[in-house]
Amino acid sequence: MPLSLDDILQSADEHQASDVFLMEGEIPRMKIREQIMLVGEEPLELTQLAGLWLACGVSPDGETDRDSGLVSASRTRYRVNLHKALGRLGAVMRRIRTDLPVLSTLGVPDWLLTKWAQRTRGLILITGPTGMGKSTTMAGLLQWMNENMARHIVTIEDPVEFIYTNKVSMFTQRDVGRDTLSYARGVRGAMRQAPDVIMVGEIRDLETALITLQASETGHLVLASVHSDSVVDAIDRIAHLFPPDQAGLGLHLLSQQLIGALCQKLIPRMDGGVHLLVEHLENGGAVRPWIARHETDHIRNYMQRGNDPNCITFLTNIVLAYEAGLITEAEAILASGNETEFKRAARGIT
Repeated sequence: MPLSLDDILQSADEHQASDVFLMEGEIPRMKIREQIMLVGEEPLELTQLAGLWLACGVSPDGETDRDSGLVSASRTRYRVNLHKALGRLGAVMRRIRTDLPVLSTLGVPDWLLTKWAQRTRGLILITGPTGMGKSTTMAGLLQWMNENMARHIVTIEDPVEFIYTNKVSMFTQRDVGRDTLSYARGVRGAMRQAPDVIMVGEIRDLETALITLQASETGHLVLASVHSDSVVDAIDRIAHLFPPDQAGLGLHLLSQQLIGALCQKLIPRMDGGVHLLVEHLENGGAVRPWIARHETDHIRNYMQRGNDPNCITFLTNIVLAYEAGLITEAEAILASGNETEFKRAARGIT
């Protein structure tokens, strides 16, 4: 007999899994420390997946894709993507940590992020591929604000992940789909709610990009995430959201409003855990016109020089992690994406 959903989610809690993969007719799987593991021995039945869809408020008969949320019997919150594959019902459940992260323990440059967070207007981007801890970093920074600054913070999320208790700051948290129809509508509404800080869970379309930049332009501090492989890639992604005849406007706004961008990736550590790699760019000086003119090669070269502690590349931190014995040479090469470049940097050749 297949395991019940409660049993599967309890196992996910016990093993601190990041994701649970469910598919009709397949044995459940979960991701633990970036490794996919089987859960039980029996494939899931149609009735189990249909029950999960209904519990998420979605009809398995009429829908094909839907993002939703679920709270397990043990009160763990999950972000759920419901989908069909070859006609079968499926779900991927991202386990949401409920304990608020402490920024200083995450491995990010908290000295830099907190400096950026003390600005009263502008845009802070937290970027990286899916599943690399962007939401955790954003939550850690918001909680730092909550403990140190008197601000009204409005979050627009899909779905709401971390729940904040008002301390020095006050929070208004809005769930896309339940409290607002879209990120763009949520940001537009937030601008009328006397916010000091607006958190945008993800910039993924033109309307959201434009209203986010306008919000930062009109006297708000905006914290937003973008899916990207690097800081430069994040600039490219935002630029390419605008049609060709508006790209100049988008880049001008970004060059004027961007405070800084931090990109992060998680890679396997030698002791079996994961190590956080970051690169970051602070906007100012020559960087500003390079963004406006979309001269990303100049930005990349500036970061590679290593003369500015506010602007560091992944490669620099990969070499530091390798020299500290935290990661293997193979992982360092894989993370850098260029064996020759990594070996030159490890030998101190720039």
